[in-house]
Formats: sequence, C-alpha cells, structure tokens
Amino acid sequence: MSIIASKTVDLIPDTQSIRDTRQIPINKVGIKDIVHPVWVLNRSGGAQQTIARLNMYVNLPHNLKGTHMSRFVELLNGYEGELTVQSFKMMLSEMTARLEGDAGYIQMTFPYFIDKAAPVSTVRSLMNYDVTFHGERVGDSSRIWIKVIVPVTSLCPCSKSIASYGAHNQRSHITLDVCTDHLIWIEEIVELAETEAACELYGLLKRPDEKYVTERAYDNPKFVEDVVRDVAVKLNADARILAYRVESENFESIHNHSAYAMVERVSRNEVDVL
Repeated sequence: MSIIASKTVDLIPDTQSIRDTRQIPINKVGIKDIVHPVWVLNRSGGAQQTIARLNMYVNLPHNLKGTHMSRFVELLNGYEGELTVQSFKMMLSEMTARLEGDAGYIQMTFPYFIDKAAPVSTVRSLMNYDVTFHGERVGDSSRIWIKVIVPVTSLCPCSKSIASYGAHNQRSHITLDVCTDHLIWIEEIVELAETEAACELYGLLKRPDEKYVTERAYDNPKFVEDVVRDVAVKLNADARILAYRVESENFESIHNHSAYAMVERVSRNEVDVL
C-alpha cells in the first residue's frame, strides 16, 4: 500500500467501532443468504463443485455499535479448498476470532448429487439431496452438524392390512441432522436413511425397475414412527455421532396433510427410550 493510500485509510472513520450506550448486546449479526461456490469431498475420493447459500453471524458486545461486515466476505473468499467437517470447523473458528466475537454461527446449504444405479436395469442417473453444514462456536468450543434431506418412498402398514387391492404410498422426506467431530460421508447419511425407508428413490427407472420398487415398498411398509425409530437405532450404534435429530414426513396421498414424527438425542450420554 502506498503512503498516500495508507494516510487516506487512516483518515476514514471506523464507525462500527464507535461505542454504543444502549447497553444491549446482539446475539447474532452478520451476513445472510450469500451465494458462493464450494467443493465438497465425496466418498469415491474426488470432489464435487456445487453452489452454497450461507448465513454467517457473530455476537456483538453491548458497547460496540456494529460489526465489520466486509470481514465475513473476505473470510469466505479465502476458503477455496475442499469442504470437510474439519475445514468447516476451521472457518467457524477463524470467523469468530477475526470478528472479535465470543460466539459465531455459520450455516451453509447446497445441493449434492449422487450417481445411482437402478435396482434391476442398472441404468445410471443422478439424484440430488439438500445438504446443510451448520455450526456454532461459543468460547473455545465448537459443534458441527450435517443435515441431509433424503427423499424416499413410504407405504402405509395400516392401508396394506385392510385393503384388498393394494396400499396407499407416497413420497416422503427423511431428514437427518447429526452432530460429529469425525469424518462422515454425505453418502453414508443418505444410505442410512434410504435403507430404513419402505424403498429408496431413483432419478431414472425402466419398467423392470418400477416393478421392483413397487413390490419392495409393498413388502416393506412403515409408519413415520417406524422410520424415525429404525434410523435412531442405527445412529445410537455409531460412535461418531454425538447428537442427532431425525425427522420423517409423509406427503400423504389420501389426506390433505402430512404425517410427521421426530426423534432427537441431545448428547451421547442421554439414554433414549424408543
């Protein structure tokens, strides 16, 4: 920077750092809904480029007028590498320190694509899943969560038991939100949800595949209560999972409302009664 430019910067007032006298701290202040490209590691050893929407906040002490909004964008532009739990945690820590906050929060939502083979014809197609990395840092401690919305097929056990000609089924969402400090692939989370559904979804199906998925769902009926309990059993057995929330929502085909269930564990020390 030249001497003239340096002097010019020194003359520009830093309004954000002016003292505030209202004695009201702010819980979250920052930037919301900023769009940025990211690279996400996949289980096959490569990386997938996608577009993320981010919210980035820190707390603000009662004595400061404002935060430095430009520092959020500067920080984000400095992270061009591959996204992992650890790199996300580093970004959260650096953001909180650079903005001089005692607490920080980042939410990053993006579409993630998985190449899937149909169950009979093995024709391949892409399925998209909505993924969110979100984390909070308080003091020297951080918690990182990975949230994945997995679309699946559900089939009603009650309908199957009482109907002579079939059973009503529908598309459903299983949402897993897991807290971890370890490497967990997005593909693992997706597969866990799909395994516990009546049947998984595919982007492309031939007629033999349609027969398979229809019969698979009919042979594997589940209520929303069954789904969240079965997923919770698997998560309880995974030592990498520190806490979780599992939701199942059926977009009912014979009602004008959804069926919904949720199970959560706030910490590994908690004993769940399922």
